[in-house]
Amino acid sequence: MKVRLISGEFGGRILEGSESDKTHPMGERIRNALFNKLSSMDDVTLDGAVVLDAFAGSGALGLEALSRGAQSAVFIERDRAAQNIIKNNIETLKVAGNTKLVQAPVGSWVKKQIEAGVNGARFDIIFADPPYDDLQLSTTMQLIALLQPKGLMVLSYPGKHEVPTELGIVVVDNRSYGNANLAFYQKESV
Repeated sequence: MKVRLISGEFGGRILEGSESDKTHPMGERIRNALFNKLSSMDDVTLDGAVVLDAFAGSGALGLEALSRGAQSAVFIERDRAAQNIIKNNIETLKVAGNTKLVQAPVGSWVKKQIEAGVNGARFDIIFADPPYDDLQLSTTMQLIALLQPKGLMVLSYPGKHEVPTELGIVVVDNRSYGNANLAFYQKESV
């Protein structure tokens, strides 16, 4: 399977995608809608953003963000085949200096960051695209702790679920695309 970056510096470039059933790549139409929504939001910008791509799969979300002006991207992926795909895609685009690949389950990595407190990682935008057969909502909602104030998290989840909510974060938008939904969360100011 191939993944095409849509816009920006690397727009039109074809990347390696996962053939594994352990990941579910976000379709190009939904990815395009996601980034169009981000670009239309008043208090969100990709320019210079520090981005986290959790449950990264092929890394398409983080790489699309880099293509559109993000400063850096961290990719978290536990599946070894997907990790190799992300490595190859980073090499293909020559963005190793702006990226970090974390080879671990999202839950254990997030726990370490939360335990590190103020010394842990903080992000302007977080993309959470967990496997639809195992949403890991408690882990996904913990990602919110890693957002900067006014930071944004986008969660992709199947249409049959309700929008998860958490204290300290506001659902600013929710979009449906067939069996896929996108929930946009913004962290309240502290």
